Amino acid sequence: MFIPRALYRRVATMALLSLAVAYGAKKKSPDDTTQTLDLPKDPPMVAAGETSRLVFTVSPLSTKGLLSQQTREALKAILKATGGAPVVHIRAFVAGSGDLRRVSQIVSEVFTDRKLPLPSVSVVQAGALPLENAQVVLEAVSLARKEVNPDGLMFVEAQPAASLEKSLDELASRLNGAPALRVSCFVSAIGPAGPITARFPLAAVDLVQTQRAPVRAEASCEAVARGGNVKASKVAFTGTQVAFGVDEKAAKLAFQRIDRDLTEAGINPADILGTTIYPLSARIGELARKVRSTSDTVTTSDTVTVIPFEGIASVDGSFAVDAVAVSK
Repeated sequence: MFIPRALYRRVATMALLSLAVAYGAKKKSPDDTTQTLDLPKDPPMVAAGETSRLVFTVSPLSTKGLLSQQTREALKAILKATGGAPVVHIRAFVAGSGDLRRVSQIVSEVFTDRKLPLPSVSVVQAGALPLENAQVVLEAVSLARKEVNPDGLMFVEAQPAASLEKSLDELASRLNGAPALRVSCFVSAIGPAGPITARFPLAAVDLVQTQRAPVRAEASCEAVARGGNVKASKVAFTGTQVAFGVDEKAAKLAFQRIDRDLTEAGINPADILGTTIYPLSARIGELARKVRSTSDTVTTSDTVTVIPFEGIASVDGSFAVDAVAVSK
């Protein structure tokens, strides 16, 4: 039967419209809806843990992948070593050209995925690590399930020496037999960590070359040991704050931000045990030390450590700073 062309077109158009209406009326599945993922939260600027339960761990070095992959592997190793216990603080030393800001982001992603509370995070760029192609090492402070430091803790600041051996001798003298839980050594020329492990076999050991081309040969070691003058119920750790500028005003603002972070966390800045400054040069370090030493909030218990490093988490910054304080 012959069908006029105009009628054929009208029938075809109506059929297409019916299909479109039927498809539009179909209930959308959840897969058809574009989902917006929440951005990871920033780690807190201050986190505290019970002094008697603090455990200190250093991640193993890896050469697999670049900074992001190695950071994830390091976090996985830390959480495995601690049995999934809450982590209070992470200090990261990054070697290479990776973006330091990624470390805090990855920490937030990993801990959020595992539904764990976020730790405070300090990040500094180093010159090199003891394993070639290793790009990051993490120092973690976590909470044991039971009391492990019944007699408190001792935080021994780094002091410069002409060599690693002399720095270890000086550190052992200041520890005076107290068992070290973590020993971190900062050197101008990277080498094996064996001498540190041999001297402190029970400690988690970290060895970092601070700058790729240091101006002078130097080494300094710091430690956390069991037993000592820190017997407060809690110890708090801050993340790094950055000074933007190379004058006293910029330095004061950075220290004021650290003090404000502690105050907002309910901690008196006068209870700071130690401040660590990570400047990009010795000159900036001395300026920062001078400003911090004359601050109204500094007490005799606040030791100021200055160690020049390769870089910090801002191209416009001159130094980074973090602090450890007692929390009642």
